[in-house]
Amino acid sequence: MKEDFIHYIWQYKKYNFSNLKTTRGEELTIVNSGNYLQKEGPDFFNAQLVLNSQKWAGNIEIHLKSSDWYLHQHEKDANYDNVILHVVWEHDAPIFRKDNSEIPVLEIRNYVSKEDLCNYQELSTKKSWLFCENQLQEVDAFILLNWQERLFLERLERKAAPIQQLLQETDNDWESVLFCMLAKNFGLNTNGETFLRIAKSITFSLIRKEALEVMYLEALFFGQADMINKELEDNYPKELISWYEYIALKYKLKKPILEPVQFFQHRPDNFPTVRLAQLAMLYHLHRNLFSKIIEAKSLQEIYTIFEFGVSEYWKTHYNFDKQSPKKDKFLSKAFIDLLIINTVIPFKFAYAQSQGKENIEGIIDLLSNIPAEKNNIIEKFSTFGIISKNAFESQSLLQLKNEYCNAQKCLQCAIGLELLKNKK
Repeated sequence: MKEDFIHYIWQYKKYNFSNLKTTRGEELTIVNSGNYLQKEGPDFFNAQLVLNSQKWAGNIEIHLKSSDWYLHQHEKDANYDNVILHVVWEHDAPIFRKDNSEIPVLEIRNYVSKEDLCNYQELSTKKSWLFCENQLQEVDAFILLNWQERLFLERLERKAAPIQQLLQETDNDWESVLFCMLAKNFGLNTNGETFLRIAKSITFSLIRKEALEVMYLEALFFGQADMINKELEDNYPKELISWYEYIALKYKLKKPILEPVQFFQHRPDNFPTVRLAQLAMLYHLHRNLFSKIIEAKSLQEIYTIFEFGVSEYWKTHYNFDKQSPKKDKFLSKAFIDLLIINTVIPFKFAYAQSQGKENIEGIIDLLSNIPAEKNNIIEKFSTFGIISKNAFESQSLLQLKNEYCNAQKCLQCAIGLELLKNKK
């Protein structure tokens, strides 16, 4: 039995919906089984269910055994705090949240037909995550290293493409493009496109003029994001509204058409309010950010640039008008690493290209000192003996899986060609 089978029956609803009960005998109705995003965190997001006549909304985690929750150390990961149902094949231990409340468990094997089980096992034996998954460890280390470097370069070129596009749109204003790409990555996957639209709606010369006070930048960002209104009660957002109205009138700003920013699925430290406040602080502290990033030679120099927190109001708030315990809300090392991987490194690469220079060795050296990303693809490769020790290796594997394995380009892959050669 494999966990992916439980993912399959849950995603495609291959189980008996009638008379569902948890292991504690609670009546269970699945309203929405959730979205299978295959990202870091719980397996299914945005699920809805009714448990003993009470409706719940949140995430669902799937395991073979209930005890796998502790085996995978989910109790230490805040990404799993919003799990409302634990779906397992075998219930062997109760699982508790941080507040000591027990997470409901559905032992799914009681609701799966033997026919579906046999059909899936037959189907799964004909498929593979990779065509060469059982032979990966046979590949010569030298060939794998050379191929990794090529894969990484391809991925870097792909990440540099949006930078080049924005440079054309801004008449080669590197500071402006950096602001746009940083805004996108501060928004993460959920709010990235919204943050990018906000950034593109603001002429960067305005950032330069208003960076004297962090409040001015916050007013500008939250105003363009349409996140402040006159119904707010705290004095600080009222000040932001007044200042935004003045800026908007003075510079004839137009609000972009945006999807509402998303708070759901995020830990409080990743709330869009906090991320916009941090972005405002970044540009308040660093007036020539692009040159500082380009001139930074070491990883520590880059970390130093991003060592900051938020303004006084946001130290005690995650949302407007809702006070919380005081916290400086410094950028975490993991978040800074993401900014380096997805923004800083592509900018260093793109700028070197524009100057006719080569800086791949320096970039690889920087990434070799950053931990590998944690996601399903990297974890899956590790089960086949390909373990990423750093971000350079994990970025290469992401390129391999997404652009070659998924597209079945085995004959364009150095690994596939090597294995094919050895079979002759």
